[in-house]
Amino acid sequence: MTAFCFWLIEHNIQKAEAKREKEEQERREAAEKREDKLEKFQITLIESVNAAIALGEATARAVERIPDAKCNGDMHAALDYATSIKHKQKNFLTEQGVAALFGQKED
Repeated sequence: MTAFCFWLIEHNIQKAEAKREKEEQERREAAEKREDKLEKFQITLIESVNAAIALGEATARAVERIPDAKCNGDMHAALDYATSIKHKQKNFLTEQGVAALFGQKED
């Protein structure tokens, strides 16, 4: 009788442990899915910024070619700034990519 009680207690503990492990696995999977979605969002955000910069540059260059547009220094400065930021972003992402390839942590 005592052995049966111990077996029953051990069986319940094992069931609880299995349930806890399953819940932990589900939490890890959900966290991985969230991380994947966040990564995809960040990539899309960077692509959107690049598209906006490209559109701004194309528009500014088109306006520059219009003879009657009379572009002021603000547009030229904005175009230079957009180009500078685009290159800084590209360089940063390149550095991060290389560091990730070689397992180095870059800050």
